[in-house]
Amino acid sequence: MASTQVLRRRIRSVQGTQKICKAMEMIATTKMRRAQDQAVAGRPYAERISQVVADLAIQPKVNGEAHPLLQKREVKKIAIVHIATDRGLCGGLNANLNRLVANFILEQTVPVALITVGRKGRAFMLRSGQDIHAEFTGISDRPSLMETLPISRVVIDDYTNGDVDLVYVAYSRFVTTMVQQPTIEALLPVEPAV
Repeated sequence: MASTQVLRRRIRSVQGTQKICKAMEMIATTKMRRAQDQAVAGRPYAERISQVVADLAIQPKVNGEAHPLLQKREVKKIAIVHIATDRGLCGGLNANLNRLVANFILEQTVPVALITVGRKGRAFMLRSGQDIHAEFTGISDRPSLMETLPISRVVIDDYTNGDVDLVYVAYSRFVTTMVQQPTIEALLPVEPAV
């Protein structure tokens, strides 16, 4: 039988571990709350920006031609920007998005240029045997304009050069902390407001 002193030491050890776990839980809760608040606060801004861009798309043509990002053409090739995470441990977030993108690609009747953002999306697409046109990893949790510029440059250049005729973006739309909805939306050409 273990001595009383050994039992007391074990009890203190467990109590110390308990305190550490409680502190980690509080930190995680705070970070989750902050991320949730940022996601909710950014939604009206994103919606308004989309509306402004759509309003700009209905403006008259300059010199008889629409802006290159507004020009619709026959679809011979499409691109999809697949935005996943760099790290795991986020439940079905990546799995659901990867499955949606893989099915979307299979349904297409024209070639697809795949642009991945995040290690998890890239790894899944490589395992699935997909050709990746461009890949971006190591983007921070709160990306700056400078971090996103290379992604934008690839998308805009491919579209304006005529390499792709339609661009989609695939991402996980934040609904609640427990629900993120995998979503695919058309990005280019910009659709005018109705």
